[in-house]
Amino acid sequence: MRVGVPTEIKTDEHRVAITPAGVAAFTARGHEVAIESGAGVGSAIPDDAYRAAGAAIVDGADAVWDRADLVLKVKEPLEPEFERMRPGQVLFTYLHLAASEQLTAGLLERRIVGIGYETVQLADGTLPLLVPMSEVAGRLSIQAGAACLERRAGGKGILLPGVSGVRRGLITIIGAGVVGMNACVVGVGLGAEVTILDINPLRLGYVRDVVQGHVTTLMSNAANIEGAVASADLVVCSVLIPGARAPRLVTRAHLAQMEPGSALVDVAVDQGGCAETSRPTTHRDPRYVEEGVVHYCVSNMPGAVPHTSTYALTNATMTYALEIADRGWREAAGRDTALASGVNVVDGHVTHEAVAGAHGFEYMPLAEAAG
Repeated sequence: MRVGVPTEIKTDEHRVAITPAGVAAFTARGHEVAIESGAGVGSAIPDDAYRAAGAAIVDGADAVWDRADLVLKVKEPLEPEFERMRPGQVLFTYLHLAASEQLTAGLLERRIVGIGYETVQLADGTLPLLVPMSEVAGRLSIQAGAACLERRAGGKGILLPGVSGVRRGLITIIGAGVVGMNACVVGVGLGAEVTILDINPLRLGYVRDVVQGHVTTLMSNAANIEGAVASADLVVCSVLIPGARAPRLVTRAHLAQMEPGSALVDVAVDQGGCAETSRPTTHRDPRYVEEGVVHYCVSNMPGAVPHTSTYALTNATMTYALEIADRGWREAAGRDTALASGVNVVDGHVTHEAVAGAHGFEYMPLAEAAG
C-alpha cells in the first residue's frame, strides 16, 4: 500500500504522524511511504532520518495526497486539505467530528474513509490511541494553569504550591479519566491542594490510591461541581464521551462565583469543551478572559511538546496503521472491533452512532456501509 504523511497545517502544530522507526516497519512489509519535506522538523526529526529508513521525501502536500492510499495525520484535516482527498482514500488521524458539523459534512462530501484515533475503543472502554495524548495533555494542564494564574497573564498572582506561611493553591479537576488522573498526579506533586470529581467511585478510589490519599475525591453531581468550582483557583475540565460532544458541566454562573483572576483549562475543547465559556484557542494566542476567569483552551495541547508527543502517539498508532496497510481497512476493521469503532465515515455515510447523533445525520452501521 502507498502511505502518505503530510506536514500538519493547523496553527502551531508541530507533531508528525510517523517516526523513522515507523517508516522502517512499513517498508519492511513492502509498503511505500512518502513524507512531505520538513514534516518532522517540528518534532526534531530531519528528512534525512526518514530517507535513511526508506521513505521517499516529496515536495508539497499535493504530492503526498495524490499518491497515497492511506494518509496518516495527527490533527483533523482543514479546509485546504479537503480538495486533496479522493473517494475511497483512507484517512487515519484524530478527527473529533462530534465537535464540527462542517468537518463531518466535508468528509462525507469527499467520500473518503475516515478513521478517528479518538474513537478506536477496546472492549473494556479504553481508548488506546487517545491515552498517550491524554497523558501529555493532563500533565500540561497544570503547567498551563499555573501560567494562567500569574499576574502577567491576567491571573490573581498565586503560586500553586504556596510557600511557608501562605496557603497552597486549590485545583479542581472534573473527570478522573486519563487526563484527570495525570493532572492530579502533577498537581499533587507540585504541592497544590487538589480535588477531583467523577461519576465512577471505583475510578476515584484508584486515583486516590495512586496519589497515596493526597487528594479530595468527590462524586460528580451538580451541587459538588458548583461548590468545587467556586472555591478553586484553577479548574481543569477533562470529561470525554467517546465520539460525542463533551458535556457542558461548568456554566457561566459557576465561573461568576470564582474569584477574579482564577483560571480554567479545558482539555476537552477539541470535543466542544466542558465549560459554557470555552472556545478553541492556539498556542500562539492561548488565553482569554471571561467572567473574570482566565481561560486556556488550546485544542492541540500536546503540540506544545511535539517531540515527546510524536513518539508517544506513534507508539500507539503504528500497530493499527500497519494492519490497515497490510490487510486493507475493511479486513482490518472486520478482524478488530476496536479499529472498527474508529471508523467514523465511509463513502458519504456516518458509521459512528455518536457522531451521527451529534449533528442529526443519518447513521449507517459499518457492516452495511463497508459493503
